[in-house]
Amino acid sequence: MVDVTTRTGAEGRESGADKQAARRSGKRPDDPGERGRTTIAVGVVEKVAGMAALEVVGVHAMGSGMARTFGSVRERVPGGAGSVARGVKAEVGEVQTALDLDIVVDYGVTMVDLARDVRENVVSAVERMAGLEVTEVNIAVDDVKLPDEEEEP
Repeated sequence: MVDVTTRTGAEGRESGADKQAARRSGKRPDDPGERGRTTIAVGVVEKVAGMAALEVVGVHAMGSGMARTFGSVRERVPGGAGSVARGVKAEVGEVQTALDLDIVVDYGVTMVDLARDVRENVVSAVERMAGLEVTEVNIAVDDVKLPDEEEEP
């Protein structure tokens, strides 16, 4: 899990060291919403990014071929569920995150434009929901879903 520094004032972010110094000096934050610590698990960031990527028209699925195969087997097992985080890897720091996405695109889409749209949607969702600055979103197009191909089980 990762501690997320809360946003404050015109500077945008208060450093963890500033907060610790304020605590040692006995000063309490004026805003009750800043009394305490928020932690966000890496898996949460991955799920948010995965959902945001899947929202973009032209993204057929997430994950490399092997990940999709294991995912389909997992979905068939009673109690098993698919994961929207499949194909997403996040590195999460205190105030920043970097993401790697593996996607399958629908045939006919312009992949460069699709990648830009996916980046924009993922950055917006993660920054809005998790409060982390997204430093990069690396996208690997692993496959193309052709119109006459059957859906994977």
